[in-house]
Amino acid sequence: MGLRYKALIGSAIVGSMIAGGAIGIALFGTAAGAQTGSTGSGTTTPTATSSPAPGTAGGTFHSNEDATHEAGESAAREAQENAGQMPTVP
Repeated sequence: MGLRYKALIGSAIVGSMIAGGAIGIALFGTAAGAQTGSTGSGTTTPTATSSPAPGTAGGTFHSNEDATHEAGESAAREAQENAGQMPTVP
């Protein structure tokens, strides 16, 4: 490979990078940089979103106090239900 050929390939690569940057700016403008920049006062307030733990339906736990259900559960499970916790033992 000759020196001229290498210079031609190198300048084509640099030129395509510059053209790609110019096209990117023309298409997206400053919106691409707006996602990473900070223009606020420096403080953020977290949003109050919470999601239930995986495998749970969410909301408040209500124990099943039916007599037939109560007869088949362990003392540890009953203690968790009485404490208002989601039972984790059988």
